[in-house]
Parts: sequence; C-alpha cells; structure tokens
Amino acid sequence: MTETDRELAGKVAIVTGSARNIGRAIAEELARAGAAVTINALKDAETARAVAQGIRDRGGQAIAQVADIADAGAVERLVAATDEAFGGVDILINNAAQRSTVDFVDLTWEEWVRVRSVALDGAFLMSKACVPHMISRGGGSVVGIGGLSSVLGAAKGAHKSATKDGMCGLIRGMATDLGRHNINCNIAVVGVYDTDRASGSGALIARGADTPIPMGRKGVGQDMANTIRFLVGPKARYITGQTIHVNGGAFLAH
Repeated sequence: MTETDRELAGKVAIVTGSARNIGRAIAEELARAGAAVTINALKDAETARAVAQGIRDRGGQAIAQVADIADAGAVERLVAATDEAFGGVDILINNAAQRSTVDFVDLTWEEWVRVRSVALDGAFLMSKACVPHMISRGGGSVVGIGGLSSVLGAAKGAHKSATKDGMCGLIRGMATDLGRHNINCNIAVVGVYDTDRASGSGALIARGADTPIPMGRKGVGQDMANTIRFLVGPKARYITGQTIHVNGGAFLAH
C-alpha cells in the first residue's frame, strides 16, 4: 500500500447521516484513505454500529454515534465523543437530510421546519462545533452534499429546494471566512442515485423519470465517495467555495 492510498492517515472525519446509502459509502471511503471516522445516525444505532464495526474489521478506526444534528446539545455530544475517541476533527461531511414530497399548497410549517432543521440548521450546528477543532489543528475540510433541486427546482419539493440552496450559501460563506485558516469548504451535488430511497428523491425523478442523464445511468454511492475523498484530501487544498456536480451530467440535461 502506497502513501497515496492512505493520504488521510492521521485525519479525523465526521459524516452525518452515514449509516446508509451515500453517507455510508463516503464514510467507508474516507476510512480506506486512512481517516478515523465517526458514523452518525438519527435513530438506527444498530446499523450505525454495524458500519463502524465493518470499518474496524478491515483495519480502520471508527465509532458510531446516534445524534439528532438539529439539536445543539446532541451535536456537542457527537463532536465531543469524536474528540475523545480520536483527538479532534479535521473533516466534516454535512450529508444528513430529511426528505419528503409535498405540493406547496399542502406544505405545512411543521414539515418545512422538519426538513430545514436537519439539512440546513444541522449543517450550521455541526460546522460551528467542528470548525474550532480544525482551526486548532491547522486546517480542515467541510463538504456539504447538495441537491439538484436547489438549482433546478423540484415538483412538490419547494422546502427541499430552499433548504439545499440555503446550505450552498452557508458553505460558500464559510469558504470566504475560513480560507485564512486553511479550511476549504465545497458543495458536491447529487442527482438520481441508486439508493433505497431514490424513488422519493431527486430533482430528475420529480420532473420525470424519462429525463436523460448523459452518462446513461443512475449514480451509486461510490461515485460521490470518490469525489469527497478528493475534495478533503491533500490535492484539493486550493479548491474552495465550489459546487461540484456529481450526477452524470444530469445538470447539463436541463
């Protein structure tokens, strides 16, 4: 194994919403690159522990933490547990999100808050808790997982579009403020991915499943994981404030 194969050795990452799907693929890829990883789930402790155990079985370092990242106290405990286990935080992947499909006419304030609180408020709380660790360690990386709905809109998804667009603004603002601390902040945008809840998410599905994807297939978790590994690695230190579309050219299709 070469040094390049373990370019994140000595780094510590938190991936929110990483017990399943894209988040899990990201966490496992960062572990393969040598990072110690905290697996986070909202409720499914058993699955989160299994993902962490799988990483450890392959020789990596990982812990599992159940936490509602929309809750400031839970976030503090999550980050404190990571610090206690691994000695700090270098990498934050804001992946967790709540999904729902509701026509704007029927969209309630409660549903608006439920979706916003995780993807946007949670990204803010997690970033505020992790950035001081990054500054003290001489730098770090934050990546927000964006959605095509934030740039294309989505039928029955005004709340999701607004939330994801807000997170993009947050990440760009952070990139402006934190560059002087050697912290790069970027957005990686998914599209139609082959996950166990893809049928209820994604701007292209909301607009019609017959919308062409130039690459001719749905994405898989590893597609995003490979991109994230690059963005948080040593070869991407001069990339910040950018929106990277990891969706097979789906954005071009519109």
